[in-house]
Parts: sequence; C-alpha cells; structure tokens
Amino acid sequence: MKCNGLHFAIVEKFVCVYSVFTERIVMAELTGLQKQYILHWGEMGTRWGINRTVAQIHALLYLSPKALPAEDIAKTLSVARSNVSTSIRELETWGIVRAVHVLGDRREHYESMKDVWEMFRLVIEQRKRREIDPTREMLRRCLAEIDPKEAGADYTRERLEGMAGFFEAVTELHDQMKRLPTGTVRKLLRMGARMRKK
Repeated sequence: MKCNGLHFAIVEKFVCVYSVFTERIVMAELTGLQKQYILHWGEMGTRWGINRTVAQIHALLYLSPKALPAEDIAKTLSVARSNVSTSIRELETWGIVRAVHVLGDRREHYESMKDVWEMFRLVIEQRKRREIDPTREMLRRCLAEIDPKEAGADYTRERLEGMAGFFEAVTELHDQMKRLPTGTVRKLLRMGARMRKK
C-alpha cells in the first residue's frame, strides 16, 4: 500500500508540474496577432496617461485563458520582475486585475477581468475619481476665492463658471449612467447607433 501510495503521489505531482510547465510554454510563445494587440494596448496606454508596461501586462492577462504568475508575465513581456510587481499593484487598484491561487503552485497568479463593459465602467470610475473630482473641487475653490476688486475678475469668473458647469454636467451624466445596469447601457448605445444611421 505504501508503494502504491508513493506511486500515486509521484504521478500526481508529475501531472501538476507538467500542467504548470505547459501553461508557461503556451503563454511564452505569443502569436503575431497577440503581440500586435499587446504592443498597441501599451501604446494606447501612454496616450491615456498610463504606463506602457502596465497597459501591456493588462493586455497579456486579458488575452490569457488562464491566470499567470508574475515570473511568466516578466518572461513573456521581457520586463523586470520588480516592474511587473509594481504594475500589477497599479492594475489591482483599478480593480481590473486580481490575484488568484492555482492548485499545486504556491505562487500568486493574476487574471484580468474579462467583461469588457464592466472593465471600462471601472476604468471610467477611477478616472473620474482621479481627474474629474479634483478638477471640480479646484474650480469651486477658485470661484469662491475670486476677488471682485481684482482686474478682470468678472471675465475670469465667467470663464471659470463655464468650465465648472461643464464638469458638473459630466459628473451628473456619469452618475446617471452608473446607476444603470450594464445591459441597459449597451441597449442605449445600440439605439443611438441605429438613430445615427437613419
């Protein structure tokens, strides 16, 4: 029995190791199409103010059918392991990447959210919090602190009120869209597309 038990344990361990090793090979050998997508996503990331490596890691995880450990991500994209760790933490704060555990492997693996609509809703929410909200507060403070005795105060107030009104409208639109289920948002966009075609 001990012999059989030992044999089973060895076979089970071999299968587990083989599975992990095979997964590494699959993701290390990216196709030309996958490389094109990852490189483009990295380029678009820089245009959106996001680190290129952060965007490329997200693209890789989005395309990967399985969660990947940081070591495989670093090897596949030819980037430093420390850079991968920093980038993954950034993606986790956005809520579009999470750590998972894989049976038979003590390392943390990472996977991307696959629902594109929910993913972009999270991205928009984060960008609003980081960019729109601080700008709204700044405009409110500026309007409250304008000295009517200063030269050009009326014109400055007019310009700032116009900008503040725009950011308030964008915030209201965001809040309304946020309350709608994802399916409803998709239907509204499809309706808008059909109306434009008419």
